Amino acid sequence: MARVVVQEAPFDVGAELAALTAGRADVGGIGLFVGTVRDTAQGRPITAMTLEHYPGMTERALAAIVAEAQARWPLAGCTVIHRVGRLTPGEGIVLVAAASAHRQAALEATAFLIDWLKTKAPFWKHEEFAEGGGQWVEARAEDDRAASRWAG
Repeated sequence: MARVVVQEAPFDVGAELAALTAGRADVGGIGLFVGTVRDTAQGRPITAMTLEHYPGMTERALAAIVAEAQARWPLAGCTVIHRVGRLTPGEGIVLVAAASAHRQAALEATAFLIDWLKTKAPFWKHEEFAEGGGQWVEARAEDDRAASRWAG
């Protein structure tokens, strides 16, 4: 079972975990990552981050990333929720949860999913600064390095 959602509304971590494991006695571990909007970028205070995407294309890309995780690890279920729109510091931006019979697979799949989401998912992020103005977020070399460990 996989759940892939792109939405503007906040997500409820507890409700999502309950849905992921409902009726499942075969789940022995869940890897979980929740990403939130920080209040600074490169040492500058930010007031908001706006995420844009292409509907349809984004969901297909996320589904392909989830399918790759399912092919690599024996997952009982997986949930990926990514928010779009204008978010303020402290708000949840992404939820990734992978359930498996064993913790190692759940944790590795979760790490893989977030690394690939950071580098392969088609989202565009714009930060608004407290002093005014803003900037588009550029790809970071450290994210590419993290994702490269899953190549091959």
